[in-house]
Amino acid sequence: MPKLKVGTRAPAFTLTDQRGKKVKLSDFKGKNVVIYFYPKADTPGCTTQSCSLSDAMPDLKKLKAVVLGISPDSPDKQKKFDEKYKLGFPLLADEDHKVASAWGAWGKKSLYGREYMGIIRSAFLIDPKGNVAATFYKVSPKNTVRHVTAALSRAAPSVGTRSSPISTPP
Repeated sequence: MPKLKVGTRAPAFTLTDQRGKKVKLSDFKGKNVVIYFYPKADTPGCTTQSCSLSDAMPDLKKLKAVVLGISPDSPDKQKKFDEKYKLGFPLLADEDHKVASAWGAWGKKSLYGREYMGIIRSAFLIDPKGNVAATFYKVSPKNTVRHVTAALSRAAPSVGTRSSPISTPP
């Protein structure tokens, strides 16, 4: 699927979170939303990424942002992951990867010469109007917080000095 472009409308979605609640992107209108796609709950990279975002929540809240994690895991697996690490934000189940596809976060990957389809670890900043303010495709689990915090600081009209969106190179 094509990658999202900064300035475009973020694709709408409704997914089930780890508590069985339906969550819509439109529920967060008027807020900055950090959305990250991760391959599988409770694996080393995904744990690093999710725990880093959880640890950064006080700073992200100061920047008027909420966090949503999305993976192909079931709500039950998401719940166990959340309870184990006390993440404290919605983890959404995209079991058929339709949302990941729409966001350009589902695609061809390779491991040890074997090609397969899977989640392309990605993070996005969605502005309060529902537009893509920043994209981070193939983001490192260790660098996700740094990238989204910098984007929020520079791009969020309510907290930054600039109102122009930013993006990382493809």
